[in-house]
Amino acid sequence: MTVEAGQKAPDFKLTASSGETVKLSDYQGKNVVLYFYPKDMTPGCTTEACDFRDQHESFEELDAVILGISPDPIDSHKKFIDKHELPFLLLADEDHKVAEEYGVWKLKKNETYGIERSTFIIDKEGNLAEDYRKVKVEGHVESALQYIRENLA
Repeated sequence: MTVEAGQKAPDFKLTASSGETVKLSDYQGKNVVLYFYPKDMTPGCTTEACDFRDQHESFEELDAVILGISPDPIDSHKKFIDKHELPFLLLADEDHKVAEEYGVWKLKKNETYGIERSTFIIDKEGNLAEDYRKVKVEGHVESALQYIRENLA
């Protein structure tokens, strides 16, 4: 299944790095930057997370919440957050059900399945406003921020 811009974003319930259970619908009334990444502590994922960290206040000023999702367990997320001082929640999608719903669980070049780095911008009504698939890390966070600034602020 693949969600497309203009559609209602699929709701989900996942355990967050804070230990609480988080649902997408908890953030109704806020813009949400939902980014899927392959693995904690890897170079590209670390760069992306740190770019979101460095722009966190700018997203907050636009009433946007950042949520990161990977198949890593909560313990791994906590270490990743602590090491890089990430100010947003990371969600554990260990069975990759949410990644499948969003169409980002893909067969990789090495013939194993994993996350295709992707970001979804969800508006205050819970609709998918924009999606970025096969994300290249460099400049991506700035593009997402600019999209919200120009279209959802």
